[in-house]
Amino acid sequence: MILALDVGNTNITVGCIDDGEVKQVYRIHTNIARTADEYAVQISYLLEFQGIDRWGISGAIISSVVPPLTRVFRDAVMQLTGVDAVVVSAGVKTGLNILIDDPAELGGDLVATSVGALAMGKLPVIIVDLGTATKLIVLNNKGGLIGGAILPGVTLSMNALAEGTSQLPLIPIEAPAKSISSNTTECIKSGVVLGAASAIDGMIARFEEELGEPAFIIATGGLAGPVYPHCKRSMYHDPHLILRGLSIIYQKNLKK
Repeated sequence: MILALDVGNTNITVGCIDDGEVKQVYRIHTNIARTADEYAVQISYLLEFQGIDRWGISGAIISSVVPPLTRVFRDAVMQLTGVDAVVVSAGVKTGLNILIDDPAELGGDLVATSVGALAMGKLPVIIVDLGTATKLIVLNNKGGLIGGAILPGVTLSMNALAEGTSQLPLIPIEAPAKSISSNTTECIKSGVVLGAASAIDGMIARFEEELGEPAFIIATGGLAGPVYPHCKRSMYHDPHLILRGLSIIYQKNLKK
């Protein structure tokens, strides 16, 4: 069994993967002030709660968009399991042909997500990753990562409304009963959730126009659930796409 960790700005996703199959998934709130010891203890409790022996973990891999926590989690994994985790970064084998202007700009999370999508074999593909930011990634019909777009995430949008106005409340992220809403709370839900869905639909249409052909669409990320069902465009939902990608990258980097 291997441990796969995606360190994001809002949450850390921890997955236990056995023979390429995601067995358990945990989410921890990101706190840049925590130490490796604290994270090791927290993950240890989660594993113990599910009856998973931490000493049965033979390997680990980390993708991180929070640089100060990358070393912290590498140390935490070493304390927890005794293994030195692979970190998705320059020099790590991925099998992904990155065709953007500066491949070094691409975050480890997007690399892993793209590797997971590429393994599905349906090209071209557009990945809609809904997290702190909403990221759309495009792989062309040859499997090359050619670019994408970044939008404010639904939580960021909701928080911006609440913080930037005097009378608009902070409410749960969920769709309203109808798009033409008749009270403040439902209007915010309509604007944030259905607005995000409409933006995604619009970007997909633009991408396909530039590609010159239809694409397979995958929705993923911690905030996909409230949004993707309200997109007009049909898409496949894979909440563990990044963990599958991390598992593939780990296997590619096993020392012979």
